[in-house]
Amino acid sequence: MPAFDTRLLINGTFVAGDGTPEKTFDPARGALIAEVNSASVLQIEAAVAAASKAFESFRRTTPKERSLLLLSIADRILAEADALARVESLNAGKPFRYVKAGELANVADVFRFFAGAARNMQGAVGVNYRSASMTSLVRRDPVGVIASIAPWNYPLLMAAWKLAPALAAGNTVVIKPSENTPLSLIALGAILNDILPPGVVNVVCGNGPDVGQALISHRDVRMVSLTGDIRTGRAVLQAAAGERIKRTHLELGGKAPVIVLKDADIDDLVGTLREASFYNAGQDCTAACRILVDRSIAADVEDAMKSMVESLVYGEPERDDVEFGPVISARQQERIAGFVDRARGEGAEVLTGGEKTGSKGFFYAPTLVRAPFAAEIAQKEVFGPVVTVTAFDDPEEAVRLANSSEYGLASSVWSADQKAAVRVADALEYGVTWVNTHGVFATEMPHGGMKNSGYGSDLSMQSLLEYTQIRHIMLAS
Repeated sequence: MPAFDTRLLINGTFVAGDGTPEKTFDPARGALIAEVNSASVLQIEAAVAAASKAFESFRRTTPKERSLLLLSIADRILAEADALARVESLNAGKPFRYVKAGELANVADVFRFFAGAARNMQGAVGVNYRSASMTSLVRRDPVGVIASIAPWNYPLLMAAWKLAPALAAGNTVVIKPSENTPLSLIALGAILNDILPPGVVNVVCGNGPDVGQALISHRDVRMVSLTGDIRTGRAVLQAAAGERIKRTHLELGGKAPVIVLKDADIDDLVGTLREASFYNAGQDCTAACRILVDRSIAADVEDAMKSMVESLVYGEPERDDVEFGPVISARQQERIAGFVDRARGEGAEVLTGGEKTGSKGFFYAPTLVRAPFAAEIAQKEVFGPVVTVTAFDDPEEAVRLANSSEYGLASSVWSADQKAAVRVADALEYGVTWVNTHGVFATEMPHGGMKNSGYGSDLSMQSLLEYTQIRHIMLAS
């Protein structure tokens, strides 16, 4: 087992945490791979102070200067993709080949996109709105110190979604990785530290109640960006209403409905859901996890899905043939099992899967469940390799069911009739809706939720705007 760097990054220096150690595991084997000391309160203070000090000069850098820094980061990420992917694959349990070829390329692409976006900020042209002697200018300034809380399912990619737009806008950042998966973000910190001025990005580790809460509550933090669950989102909102009002950016999970109309291409649907439902063991806020299917083709969809699910290959992430690995922890494995066991007890039918597997590690078999839409397993975010199927009688019922959810992040509609699909898509209350596909992202397009899935956009020029403060300056001549 290689030795991993477990130090915090504060003001350009790597230091051991002074707080409680958090155990980090290889979820494929259930084996301890590192202990990462949490940041103490004093170290959190030091990290925020370093970011505040760095902001004084970093905010004055030109868009070109910030752009070149982000491009350098992207180049280094690709140059070190193999090492970064091996750390993330081991710590998060994702197949190495997918992390290296897909996710790391996306991480670099995010930094490259915002390198360009930094030089293309749009603003109003100076105009004499009030009188001929009064010229109004609109500008966008960086917000200040950003506290970013990254999740465990995509440690590097979600860090990029947060860091790249914040830095492109001229902000400084204190970022906390999940205590489950800190190792790849610490490794990324070494790259950032080589390229950025000291204090521009600081990495502090630890759990949410102690380290996360202290960070988001700090009086000098001007904005909090979280990808997490609804409970944590509420904690962020409470902290944001403290001594100094903070801006917030929240992505709080989802329960993506897949609405299948009676003329949908079932082969295309099932082929897409092979990845869209089960990539990363279904531990994805946009995973296609609940199928709403027209009753006339429900049996055909169930049969095709069952055959596909039973053909999925899962196992240790270093294998070249696996499509997904373990879930993140024993706790998550038990949580998923609890959902499926309760569904059985309530009368839902497990069509395939529905059990923990393997003699070691935190594996759960890919699972398909026929369940009424009101069932807990069809309503709550399971965050595992579990898909539910529910029949509906007409598209209006499907829309009503989908929109009754507390979540509003991602959705998809499947139909050979483009007009019918667009009518359904138009009626859905979700931040993103795909038609005849699912889970396809473009860095140029915004990604964000509605309702309890949060608000604010990741990716796109809109995300860059999220990390700026609009200002009006009037000049009297």
